[in-house]
Amino acid sequence: QTASSAIKGAIQLGIGYTVGNLTSKPDRDVLMQDFYVVESVFLPSEGSNLTPAHHYPDFRFKTYAPLAFRYFRELFGIKPDDYLYSVCSEPLIELSNPGASGSLFFVTSDDEFIIKTVQHKEAEFLQKLLPGYYMNLNQNPRTLLPKFYGLYCVQSGGINIRIVVMNNVLPRALKMHFTYDLKGSTYKRRASRKEREKSNPTFKDLDFLQDMQEGLYFDSETHSALMKTLQRDCRVLESFKIMDYSLLLGIHILNSTVKEKEGECSQSASDAKHHGGQKVLYSTAMESIQGPGKSGDSVTTETTNTMGGIPAKSHKGEKLLLFMGIIDILQSYRLMKKLEHSWKALVYDGDTVSVHRPSFYADRFLEFMNARVFKKVQALKPSPSKKRCNSITALKAASQEIVCAVSQEWKDEKHGILAEGQSYASLDDEVLGSHHRLDLVPSTQSLFEPVFSATTLSSSSLNVDEHCQHDQPTLYSS
Repeated sequence: QTASSAIKGAIQLGIGYTVGNLTSKPDRDVLMQDFYVVESVFLPSEGSNLTPAHHYPDFRFKTYAPLAFRYFRELFGIKPDDYLYSVCSEPLIELSNPGASGSLFFVTSDDEFIIKTVQHKEAEFLQKLLPGYYMNLNQNPRTLLPKFYGLYCVQSGGINIRIVVMNNVLPRALKMHFTYDLKGSTYKRRASRKEREKSNPTFKDLDFLQDMQEGLYFDSETHSALMKTLQRDCRVLESFKIMDYSLLLGIHILNSTVKEKEGECSQSASDAKHHGGQKVLYSTAMESIQGPGKSGDSVTTETTNTMGGIPAKSHKGEKLLLFMGIIDILQSYRLMKKLEHSWKALVYDGDTVSVHRPSFYADRFLEFMNARVFKKVQALKPSPSKKRCNSITALKAASQEIVCAVSQEWKDEKHGILAEGQSYASLDDEVLGSHHRLDLVPSTQSLFEPVFSATTLSSSSLNVDEHCQHDQPTLYSS
C-alpha cells in the first residue's frame, strides 16, 4: 500500500548506496559463504554521516549476496557505473501489472532492467538457488532463463518490500503487436476479459493456438539453436524442482511503412540507451540462443534495427521479430503446489492442468513449443526431371572431381549466406515461397556412394543427358 513514488525513491537510494560501497571491496573469487551474506544499512530521512538525507520515510535497505550478484553483473558485462546510471539517474517507470501475482513492475528509463517486487518465499527460494544458478551461468551464459542482477529488501514502517533486478525481455522501443504467456497447458489458459481490454494485453496458450494456428516459422539453424536452448534451460529448471514457469513471447510484425517510422524512433532510443556504447551481454533474444554464427558477433550489426529480435515468419508469410524469455521461475514444487495439483487432477484432466510435477512440466512445455509454437521450414522436394539416367555404372575421376567441386562450392556459398545472419532470405526461398529456385542444388545426404559399386545418383543432384554414352558421361549441374 506504500506510495509507489516512495518505493521507487527508496530503491534508487538503497541501490546507489550499496553498489557505491561495493566498489571499495577488492575483486576476488566467489566463495560458498558469499551466497548467504545479507548486508543491511539504515537510511534515516535526515541523513547520517554514512547516508544522504532524503524526502522519504526512514527505511532500512538490505542487500542479499552482494559479491555474488556483483559477479553475475560482471559476467554480463555490466560495469558498476552503468548499473548505477541505468537504475538511479532517471525516475523508474511503473508498468501496468502483466501478471496475476500482484507484483509491482518497474523498468529503468533506458529500458535495460526490470525491477520486480517478489514475495518472501520467492526471495528465499532465489537465495537458495544462487549456488546452482552461479554454476549454470558459468557453463552457459547463453540462456533464456531470467538473468538476475540483484536481490534487495526495503523495510519501512514494519513492511518488507523485496525486489529483484532482472533483464528486460521486451524492449519498449519496438511495439509488440502480440504478447503471449505460454506454459504448454490448455486448462483455462485463455486471457480474461479484463486482460483483453488493456491496450497491450498478454494472451495465453489457447489464444496462441487460435491466432497462430500454424505456429511460427524459422530457418533450420535458428530453430535448432532455439530448441537446444529451451531444452537445456528446462533441464536446469527440472534439476532445481522448479515448475509453473512460462515463456514470455513478444511478436513485432515488420511492416515496411511502420518499420521506417519505428526504425527512427528505435534508433534514437537505442542511442540514448547505450550511452558510451555499453550494452548488457547476452541480454537480447538473439544472443540468448545457442547457435554458431547466428547469435554471435554478426548479429550485433543488426541490433540497431532489430533490437536483437529473432527473425521468423508467420503462416501468412509476414516477417516477424520475436522477443522471448522464460519467466516466473521462482515457483518451487512445494507442498502447496503438490496439493493444488492433486486437487485439480481429481476434478479435471490432470495432464492439462498447468501445475504439475517438474519433470512432466518440462516435457510438456518442450513438446508444446516444438509441436505447436516453433516450426522449422521444410525445403520443397524438387520435381523429377524428364531427362534422367538413373544408373551409371562407372564414373571417371575427372567427372567426380567436377561434381565434388560444384557441391563444395555450393556448401561454401550456403555457409556464407548463413553466417551473415540473413535468416529472411533463406526463409523466403524455402516453404513459404510458392516457387522454388532451380539455380540451387538441393541438399542430399551424399552425392556419391563408394566409387567401386555401381553409383546411383539422385535426379535432384545431377541430370545426365538421355543419349549419353556410358564411357563419356556429360554432366550438368542443376
